[in-house]
Amino acid sequence: MRKKQRCIVCRKLSNDGIMINGRELCKSCEKRLLNIDINTDFYEYYKECIRKNIVNTTIRGEDIKCQDFHF
Repeated sequence: MRKKQRCIVCRKLSNDGIMINGRELCKSCEKRLLNIDINTDFYEYYKECIRKNIVNTTIRGEDIKCQDFHF
């Protein structure tokens, strides 16, 4: 079992969601994001949370490597 992390959207402790670039997105936020209409404020909020928490770490120059990933 991996260590619980806070969801990047709702900030609740979670260990059942998906990991994106080392950050957690809880299962309930993942489901909401998959079913949300892109023309809503909620979609913009989710997009902003993801941008702040994931994209900024990529821009800072961290190497992103997929371990043992093969096509």
